[in-house]
Amino acid sequence: MTNLKCLHAASEVAGFAKTGGLADVVGSLPLALQSRGIECAVVMPLYRACRAAKITPTEHRFRVPIGGRLVEGRLWRGKLPGSEVPVYLIEQADYFERDDDATDRGIYQFTDAKGQKADYADNCARFGFFSRGILEVMRLVNYWPDVLHLHDWQTALAGAYLREIYQHYAKPDLRGNYGRIRTFFTIHNLAYQGIFWHLDLPMLGFPWRLFTLDKLEFYGKLNCMKAGLVYADRLTTVSPTYAREIQTTLLGCGLHGVLMQRAERLHGIVNGIDEHVWNPAVDLLIEAKFDATTLDKGKSLCKAALQRAFKLAQNPRTPLLGMVSRLAVQKGLDLIEKVVPDALRQGAQFVVLGDGDKVHRDMLLKLQKDFPSQVGLSLGQSEAISHQIEAGADIFLMPSRYEPCGLNQLYSLKYGTIPVVHATGGLADTVVDATPQNVAMKRATGFAFMPFTPTAFADALNRCLTMFRDEPARWRQLQQTGMLQDYSWQRSAAEYERLYRLALNEFV
Repeated sequence: MTNLKCLHAASEVAGFAKTGGLADVVGSLPLALQSRGIECAVVMPLYRACRAAKITPTEHRFRVPIGGRLVEGRLWRGKLPGSEVPVYLIEQADYFERDDDATDRGIYQFTDAKGQKADYADNCARFGFFSRGILEVMRLVNYWPDVLHLHDWQTALAGAYLREIYQHYAKPDLRGNYGRIRTFFTIHNLAYQGIFWHLDLPMLGFPWRLFTLDKLEFYGKLNCMKAGLVYADRLTTVSPTYAREIQTTLLGCGLHGVLMQRAERLHGIVNGIDEHVWNPAVDLLIEAKFDATTLDKGKSLCKAALQRAFKLAQNPRTPLLGMVSRLAVQKGLDLIEKVVPDALRQGAQFVVLGDGDKVHRDMLLKLQKDFPSQVGLSLGQSEAISHQIEAGADIFLMPSRYEPCGLNQLYSLKYGTIPVVHATGGLADTVVDATPQNVAMKRATGFAFMPFTPTAFADALNRCLTMFRDEPARWRQLQQTGMLQDYSWQRSAAEYERLYRLALNEFV
């Protein structure tokens, strides 16, 4: 088979800047593809946080028109951690270097005077510039991919720039290079679409002829996610169930019609996990290493360390619930508020790591105040604490209203931490409910519930707590079954490679 070249573009990448699972995916998938013989590179913005990584400046600069002026960018270069995969970072200080933990300013949002998270007002210009910069990187470093793989709305306009501008209006000797590129667009979360007012269209340099129902217009506004859906040669999302769900009015977020029209080009591929990072047998961030055969001793040490860290009573038979999450409506925090207090009144403990909306932060602070000796809370982001919760908790809660794929349930399976999940999206595809039949067949890996109600969640959590307390042999069987599942990136990368080659063969 012929060699392939793939350029991944994303607004965040693990090892450089991270707010969620997108960064983990783009930090891992290119490595798995590279191991299959596909040459990969990555491009992302250069945020302030990126300067903590090992990056070096290049002499490459470019200018692109944004809002009637030429905006300059400069390229820096790094590598994905532990690899030779190049990462190109686009420097534009006014757009990207505003993140600052001390003032609660992130890469997409800031915290306003009322304590609410708010998007930066110029996000359209910021990520429009980045999307155009993606195409400039190819020219500057002479890296012409067979596949340009775009991730989420922050990169979606690159597909429109490629088809509407670069392959027609670039210098004549470059038009063929741009024209040969096949584009993939991966939907990591359809709810975040990058919707802006219609007058941003000329600011980005697009003609008004593209402001139509079949292109960029969305209820009188500009929709970046829609651009990704319309212009990509292939669409992927991060689980088969989510691929079906987003073609419905319930979870299609207004774009279900577009997705139904492109259904033959839409594929669901479950994300993988980086087993060099998320693996209790090699994890340097946890109290004790363990695997499926040394589970009892290693996990008990990790649980005791987690209880100590959050000043909880160190009782090995107390069920310890864990949660690592963005604090947003999507993540089912309303169910947590209604159901977890009953588990605490029955003697359970609860440890949470996360940050997000003020209403959910306040709810968790009140929960901690009401159960001060049973609830541990860390508001923020911490790679170390997230590993320690996965390793030390007995039970992991993911009652998400919807979940495109989810990574934490995969981490939980790997660490012998039993997930309790709403059976939606990738959670439905990866967690096998502990029904009596599934337990008897040794297929069960966790507890799943439907519908999305407090009663259903409480029932699943109570089934889980009952097995933890009363059936230790079956509990261990669930843990070991989960730990032996294959959710490595190699499995997912093989499917991406198949789709890449299929797309390229269609245009030979």
